[in-house]
This record gives sequence, C-alpha cells and structure tokens, in this order.
Amino acid sequence: MKKSIIISAIALSLLGLFLLNSCIISDAQSENCEVTTVHVQSISEGTSYDITLTDSEGASYYINRGLENGLTLHGLNEDILNKTVTLHLAKTLLGTSNHIAQVMVDDTVIYSEFN
Repeated sequence: MKKSIIISAIALSLLGLFLLNSCIISDAQSENCEVTTVHVQSISEGTSYDITLTDSEGASYYINRGLENGLTLHGLNEDILNKTVTLHLAKTLLGTSNHIAQVMVDDTVIYSEFN
C-alpha cells in the first residue's frame, strides 16, 4: 500500500515538473536561451502547426505554431535549407529545450519570438 502511494506521488511530481517546464517556454527571451549553430538538413510540418528542423547530425528542433505565425515550409526551404543557422533555444528548469525562440542566417533574423 505504501509503495503504491510513493510511486503515485513520484509520478505526479514528475508530471508537475513536466507541465511547469512546458509553461516556462511560452515566454522565451534572449537572456533565457542557449545559442547554437546547426546545419539544416530538412524542414517539415510537425504537430499543431509546428515546424520541425532537423540538423545534419539528426537532432530535431521545433518552432512552436510556426505555420500560424506567418512562416511557410516553402519560404523556410528557400531561406535556411542546407544552410548553417544560429538557433536560440529556450532554457527551462530541466535544461535546454529543442524549442526554437529565434532563427538567424548570418545577421538576418528569419523568425523570432523575442519582443
């Protein structure tokens, strides 16, 4: 009986951390991001109007609701496919996420959530 209560408490705590972690991403700012450079291998539509970028090493990143925010797959294919880009990835309580807050090619901002 005690064992099942402990397991349930741990599961609920982990779920709570996951939900809290997800909420923090919604207000990404430059100072709360990790900056990385990747070579974009492919671009595709994800779930819920997200856009998924996959780099040359197979890692995936996403622009939350990118298709609802004026981006198009065609436009991104022209702008960043097979190019090296700078990504600002939102940091959370659990570390760096794969949520893209900003995409840049050279000094040109392609997409940004920053105010």
